[in-house]
Amino acid sequence: QLQLVESGGGLVQPGGSLRLSCVVSGRPLDYFIMGWVRQAPGKERGGVSCINTAYGTADYADSVKGRFTVSTNNATNTVYLQMNSLKPEDTSVYYCAAEVRLGGPLCFLRPSRYDYWGQGTQVTVFS
Repeated sequence: QLQLVESGGGLVQPGGSLRLSCVVSGRPLDYFIMGWVRQAPGKERGGVSCINTAYGTADYADSVKGRFTVSTNNATNTVYLQMNSLKPEDTSVYYCAAEVRLGGPLCFLRPSRYDYWGQGTQVTVFS
């Protein structure tokens, strides 16, 4: 049974930073494409970032490019999302998600692609 457990959310002022972590248990990390998805109150879930763990390729939503960085540690089965220069509009519940990797170097942000989800961690950017 695959489990994804996020941590690292919290309260931060605009311009601040947070690092989210997602520990994956049950399968080696390189079996998956990993993604970070967020959902603000009253809004649909939206893809923030993804990474193809086998190729190291990543993608980002336009709204976070240059501010967020996704990375992995395959030895500890952990995915990270480093979030810098945070803005109030980044306030959301952030979910770690996994898509079974079928082949190819790409990853995709669309939330409907993901097969497994964590429980989410709240990020609040307040001024």
